[in-house]
Amino acid sequence: MSRLDRRLHAFRDDLADARLRGRVEADRFVEGRAAALAVGATGLRREPGGRFDSQVLFGEPLLVFEEKGGWAWVQSEADGYVGYLETTALAPRHATATHRVAVRSTLLFPEPDIKAPIREVLTLTTPLAVTGEEQRFAVTPHGYIRADHLAPLSEPRLDYVETALDFLHTPYLWGGKSVAGVDCSGLLQLVLTAAGIACPRDTDIQEACAELGPPVDREAPRQRGDLIFWKGHVAIALDAERVVNATAHPLSTVVEPLAELDARARADSQDGITTVRRPSVDRGPHP
Repeated sequence: MSRLDRRLHAFRDDLADARLRGRVEADRFVEGRAAALAVGATGLRREPGGRFDSQVLFGEPLLVFEEKGGWAWVQSEADGYVGYLETTALAPRHATATHRVAVRSTLLFPEPDIKAPIREVLTLTTPLAVTGEEQRFAVTPHGYIRADHLAPLSEPRLDYVETALDFLHTPYLWGGKSVAGVDCSGLLQLVLTAAGIACPRDTDIQEACAELGPPVDREAPRQRGDLIFWKGHVAIALDAERVVNATAHPLSTVVEPLAELDARARADSQDGITTVRRPSVDRGPHP
């Protein structure tokens, strides 16, 4: 009956999101319960106990459709991704976020004291509700964070190329989108979200997403900030000759020559580079 993408719509044969009634077949439809993530980051898995295909970040708003056997079936309201996470990672949803983490990572303290034992390590774009400031710390319902590590949601970090460079040497992690590890599409989602651009999670959806900028001639010289896609991968152009990307090749986020990336793309598929998109946002000056 349905051709909906199961990554982005919560439906199974036995259970489905009530908003999909009439669009999918299921034994039962339920309203999602509002929740949020209570830990710094956790894997979002395609099945309970299975490998994870994405991650959810601290405070990220969720809809919970089922809790069973220690696992919750959820949908992230940040990027629409559906999967399973451990129920112990869930918390009630607090006040609406006013700020987000604006640096690669920061620490959440139980009190405004850098010597206090930390509660969590938070990643770029993590949403937070700031209620005040105390001793150079932002006050949130969850604890204290260095105020200068945050930015209001209304103040995006526009130079996503420079933001991507902050993640150099971050380990490659399949499905990762946190400071502990990123994959290629997770890195792109993080840096574009920080720039105020809504970005899907997976490369195939990103490549087809017109909101990430118009496609440009694949043979034309690359410009800083171009998004370069080939089969199952994406990289960000630093200039006409170099890219930054999270890659399984060295299991790290690296800067490498575009020519090397192009050679790998052609080895992976006869199509080589398939799409180049150019987001319409200030990418900062050429280095």
